[in-house]
Formats: sequence, C-alpha cells, structure tokens
Amino acid sequence: MAEKDREELKEMGFLGHLDELRSMLIASLVAWTGSSIILWFFSGYTLDFLLAGIPVESLYFHAPVDAFMVRLKLSFMTGFLLSFPYILFRVWAFVSPGLFKSEKKVILPLIVPATLLFYAGAAFAYWIMIPVVLEFLIDFGTEMLSPLISVDKYFGFVARLCFAFGIVFQLPLVIISLTSLGVISPSALLRQWRWVILLIFVTGAVLTPPDPASQLLMALPLVLLYLVSATLSLLIERRKKRDRLES
Repeated sequence: MAEKDREELKEMGFLGHLDELRSMLIASLVAWTGSSIILWFFSGYTLDFLLAGIPVESLYFHAPVDAFMVRLKLSFMTGFLLSFPYILFRVWAFVSPGLFKSEKKVILPLIVPATLLFYAGAAFAYWIMIPVVLEFLIDFGTEMLSPLISVDKYFGFVARLCFAFGIVFQLPLVIISLTSLGVISPSALLRQWRWVILLIFVTGAVLTPPDPASQLLMALPLVLLYLVSATLSLLIERRKKRDRLES
C-alpha cells in the first residue's frame, strides 16, 4: 500500500511539472503574441526606421504578399524582443524549484544582465556590423551589376545576424556561471586562451556570411568579452578563496 502511495505521489509530481511547463509555455506565447499584435500597428514606421540607414537606395518586394509577410515577421521579431524579459522570468520561475540554493544564488542575479546583453548583441549587429557587411558585399558590384535586394531576403539576413549576436553575447554569463558553480576553472580558461580564440573565430565563420568583415566583427567582440569574463571569473574565485580562509 505504501509503495502504491509513493507511485501515486511520483505520478502527481510528474503531472504537476507538466502542468507548470504548459503554463509557462502558454504565458510566454501569450506575452509574445500580444506584444506582436500591438507592434503590428507600428510595423510600417518601424520598418521605415530600420531601413533608413542601409547602404542601398531602396529595397523591393517581388510578390504581392511579400510586404505583408515582412511586416508580420518584423512584428513577431520586435514582439519577442519586447516580451523577452517576461519570457526569461517565466523560464526562471519554472526551473528554479529544481535548483540548489547555491545555484540559485549564481543564476538569479544574471537574469537582468542576460536580457541587457541580448539587446546589446542585437543592437551591435544591426547598427555596427550589418552596415559594414552590406557595404563590403555591395562593393563587389560593377557598373553593369547593381544591387536589387528583396526586402524579404534582407529581413531574413538581418534577423539571423541579430539573433545570433544576441545569443553569442551571453558568453560572459555562461563563463561566469560555470566558474562560480565550479564546473570550469578560470585559470584553465586563461591558459587555454589560444584554443578558445580559435573556437570563437570558427563560430564567427559559421554564424556569419562568408566574408572576412562580418567574421571579424563577430569574433573581435567575442574575444574581448571572453577575456573580460575570464578575468572577472578569476577575481571571483580569488575572493571566494579569501573568504574561506577568513572564515
């Protein structure tokens, strides 16, 4: 009888987790969709604003539905950016009960920096990297070969790079979290800096268009972020050792 009761408790716990997961996904989807619907009404102004600084005279759409689809995709993209802090909070609320207290102390303070770094990565991609890369690529044209860029292709190009930069700009938080939890050693990170930098350049080559300008513009900030975060992790480790000796 006791064994049956334990099995029922396990099943209830599993079903409870599924219910929490469903609640988290639905709430995140509602927030994302609601933000996207609101931003749809401003999508025309947003699109004109984002296209103002591109190094070509204008973009074109080649099918009647293209302009509508681009504005729809833009609404969902900006809606995700607007609802990202709430989605991150709901994900944290779902996973935090399964974490140890020491893990919560490490991860909880990183939620706000993770949001800011995601925004910073997307902004860096759009306002710094993309204009340079576009100008570099368009310069390969000739007098007889001029650009006629589809707004759909342009938007897909921009969205992929902005999302990729938002993700890779989380590198400092990943390093600091892993070193704070004792998974990796800051001194080992600093000793293996050559291999890490090589991995960063390989990642830049995979995530960016096949040209040296975009690869460098992704790799150089990541190298700087890696060195800064490894140094901060080393300082955190030394402070923890000092606190243990004092106690």
